[in-house]
Amino acid sequence: MKKLKNLSLLLFIGVLFISCSDDDFEPYNGPILNSVEYDLDEKSDSGVSGDATFNEQEDGSVQLILEVQGTSSGNTHPAHIHMNSAAEGGGIIVSLEPVDGATGLSITTFTSLDDGTPISFGDIANLDAYINVHLSSDALGTIVAQGDIGQNVLTGESKSYDLGERAVEGISGTILFEERVNGEALATISLDGTPDGGVHPAHIHMNTAVEGGGIIYSFNAVSGTTGMSQSNVAELDDGTAFGYSDVLTVDGYVNVHLSADDLGTIVAQGDIGQNELTGESKSYNLEERAVPGINGSVLFEERVNGEALATISLDGTPDGGVHPAHIHMNTAVEGGGIIYTFNAVNGTTGMSQSNVAELDDGTAFGYSDVQVVDGYVNVHLSAADLGTIVAQGDIGQNELTGESKSYGLEERAVPGINGSVLFEERVNGEALATISLAGTPDGGTHPAHIHANSAVEGGGILYTFTPVNGTTGMSQSNVAELDDGTAFGYADVLDEDGYVNVHLSAGDLGTIVAQGDIGINELTGNSVTYNLAEADVAGISGSVVFEERVGGAALATISLTGTPDGGTHPAHIHENSAAEGGGIVYTFTPVDGTTGMSQSQVEALDDGTAFGYSDVLTVDGYVNVHLSANDLATIVAQGNIGAND
Repeated sequence: MKKLKNLSLLLFIGVLFISCSDDDFEPYNGPILNSVEYDLDEKSDSGVSGDATFNEQEDGSVQLILEVQGTSSGNTHPAHIHMNSAAEGGGIIVSLEPVDGATGLSITTFTSLDDGTPISFGDIANLDAYINVHLSSDALGTIVAQGDIGQNVLTGESKSYDLGERAVEGISGTILFEERVNGEALATISLDGTPDGGVHPAHIHMNTAVEGGGIIYSFNAVSGTTGMSQSNVAELDDGTAFGYSDVLTVDGYVNVHLSADDLGTIVAQGDIGQNELTGESKSYNLEERAVPGINGSVLFEERVNGEALATISLDGTPDGGVHPAHIHMNTAVEGGGIIYTFNAVNGTTGMSQSNVAELDDGTAFGYSDVQVVDGYVNVHLSAADLGTIVAQGDIGQNELTGESKSYGLEERAVPGINGSVLFEERVNGEALATISLAGTPDGGTHPAHIHANSAVEGGGILYTFTPVNGTTGMSQSNVAELDDGTAFGYADVLDEDGYVNVHLSAGDLGTIVAQGDIGINELTGNSVTYNLAEADVAGISGSVVFEERVGGAALATISLTGTPDGGTHPAHIHENSAAEGGGIVYTFTPVDGTTGMSQSQVEALDDGTAFGYSDVLTVDGYVNVHLSANDLATIVAQGNIGAND
């Protein structure tokens, strides 16, 4: 650190002894015009530190005062100004008065370098130099205090990068780049866990660590005993200028090696410059597929340059295995071609790291593109068996939001087959539809569709699912549009006037094995039941249940006991109470005599007037079930509903 001082011409120092280039000593008693101060930092665990103050004197000479703490009476410490930065080292250019151990002071006045080159106070700020204070004249190799001066002073701007553990457990740390006034940088590597006596070469390499690249800059080697290395960064190994600002934008990484004889073993490593991670990241699950127990995640971490570090982490991979991995187009349930190839997953570690900067065709593709890509990740068993997927997951716009809606699929023509259909919202608004059925026969293939209207009304096919696999009872489909191309996503499913049919086979679509209403036809759980009492035919009675739908309509289920096999019994809602009698306002689906059942959609009266669940609760009406269409006058069951209950 330096401090500039503009001092009054009236400020005088006391009488000083002056050492000039001609070794003459004369008392000087004059004003100090300007001053600059630099820090002298402790070295060699000496306990000695302080500052160096350069004073501009009226006669044009430069006075340098070293004032340090931690020295002892009786000792004398040689001091010099050296060329270059302290990290580089260099020859002596100005010999200073030794530091008096008793006072910690050294005062030297000079007008030229040791070689006779003139120097003034104005030259100090641009001097490429540093100051050393030595232990003694017999131990010049031991530096007790040291500090960069002039253009080598640090500005206070700095950037630190992590150096993560690699091949040797427990060795990790940081590299700190500090800006100098001249635009160069002081690089300090600090590692924990290095072995005493070790010497660890360190370099900046081109590209990211996961890509690898050639050496572009060599640091001073790290001392294993201290875990430290300091280097001046001014140019690359090929002589290209390279300073602090270049460090911040370099496409590079740092390797610290085990030794000069074993450069292949990396003990610590970290991306720097534009390859640094911003802290923004996105993780996607990779689910188990063809091989039980293999699953994990892929993590994309944003780099400063907008690219991404992709880390695949899997559990359950076999030792020694090599598992190719790719990003494919579309969703996993749709399938699609490869657009990006990761570094293969190491089966022993379950890990893979790749730099994501462009697709396999050269198209730019970075972190922000990952967030919106219409894609999925496949991890394969091996390069020889790409058809076997061991882990898989949707990414980007195909990621699931966590919002979902499940609908029951009830047993129909085949006993024991039932289940559900689950719609899960994707980031892009589409949906992943998963049909899960129990009781399907091994080897069967069961077509499934969304149909228009409610199940009791019936309607045409709107959307075709991937067929259900009879062996697993499963089907997964991406829901993005109807069969006619109309956009249709998760929100549309919730509002759809539709139902799902699962068929026995493509050759027998008429046999429904499971069925369920969806969207606005889903039942809310609210219902009301009215009794249907025996009337003109002994032994026939039951009930009618009205169940509220999400859309406000109602599912009406008539259940009778005692109806004759093969019979068909018309049923209606009539106006007024049963005692009063009245005209028909709504016609139910006729009751099947064999089952005693009838189901009907209630959303409008026969004249088209809107009529739903809430209207049923207040209607002035009653229900009649008739013997047959040819004998409507014979009532087999009857009951008041709504306001007449």
